[in-house]
Amino acid sequence: MTIALDRITGDWLDHPGTQSLCAALEAKGCRALFVGGCVRNSILGEPVSDIDISTDATPETVSQIAEAAGFKVVPTGIDHGTVTVIAGGRPHEITTFRRDVETDGRRAVVAFSTRIEEDAQRRDFTMNALYADRHGSVIDPLHGLPDLQARRVRFVGEPETRIREDYLRILRFFRFHAAYGDPDEGLDADGLAACAALAEGLDGISRERIHAELRKLLSARDPSPAVAAMSQAGVLARVLPGADPRALAPLVHLDAGETPRWLRRLAVLGGDTGNLRLSRAEARDLAALRAAAETTETPAVLGFRLGEALAGDAVLARAALLESPLPGNWQAEAHRGATARFPVTAADLMPALRGEALGARLKELESRWLASDLTLGKDALLKEA
Repeated sequence: MTIALDRITGDWLDHPGTQSLCAALEAKGCRALFVGGCVRNSILGEPVSDIDISTDATPETVSQIAEAAGFKVVPTGIDHGTVTVIAGGRPHEITTFRRDVETDGRRAVVAFSTRIEEDAQRRDFTMNALYADRHGSVIDPLHGLPDLQARRVRFVGEPETRIREDYLRILRFFRFHAAYGDPDEGLDADGLAACAALAEGLDGISRERIHAELRKLLSARDPSPAVAAMSQAGVLARVLPGADPRALAPLVHLDAGETPRWLRRLAVLGGDTGNLRLSRAEARDLAALRAAAETTETPAVLGFRLGEALAGDAVLARAALLESPLPGNWQAEAHRGATARFPVTAADLMPALRGEALGARLKELESRWLASDLTLGKDALLKEA
């Protein structure tokens, strides 16, 4: 039975374009219900970024109604029942109610439905199976509101059934706990057991999808309890072989107040990143971070070599791995290094030196300058030269 349990509010809900779009669909006898993240986050008081709408109308009908109302329609996922409608300058993903016909652990064959209950049953977690009408009245077909209010991430129905439909839901389980779960309550026992039992299914998931989920997980305010549970369940070893989660909690403590940077956290986990689709820049920065964390270079030297942001990441990562306090004034020192310029130029050593000899001497002097923590001036260096 579908019961309106609560009411949500928010600027996104009152947006004229959003309200006009929903009203246009309803005027033609179609349901227009907000679903998923926008409802969940509104109840929790979290920011809302994406607006998803579920409807009993087919994509063709949605497109016709939206275009007739003067809105732009983009067929972003027409095969899966989704069109994006731009209303008032804001994108809205509108998806027809669906039910699963066939799944293989990576993708599903779906059929359109006219029943909200069937649409809710195919969603991953109860906190994501919450709907709301354009007036903000919450509709809870699967009684997921108590789970959300308790910040309990629980699979819809049988956890193993949901996971077998899409094994990526294993990673989503941990990611959602990191983002929305109660840190004092731990993870849902049935869900955790199912993730452990079916962890092998992750071997068939693409690197792109694993990368995206792990990036979101490590970007949470405090992913350390979830990652520790992943390790205990044998899931972390599947996606990041050789990773060790022990330094993650100290890092989260040290970087409190800093922007959560996922590569910094990935660096302290270690492990083989072959299951991730790292960009060239990400792979380069990760390698630099891991190498820098093993050195004793000062924050200023790291700032000169890596730039201010990456130097800060390296200082934090090293302190977490060594379980040591952060060096004094480390942020200002990283900035000093990042803005410093090696004071000796090739012209200062010419014409006495040229070619390979010139390059070797410049390299030697730079090493001395770095060893002085960037304090030796030009005159002192040239005197040594």
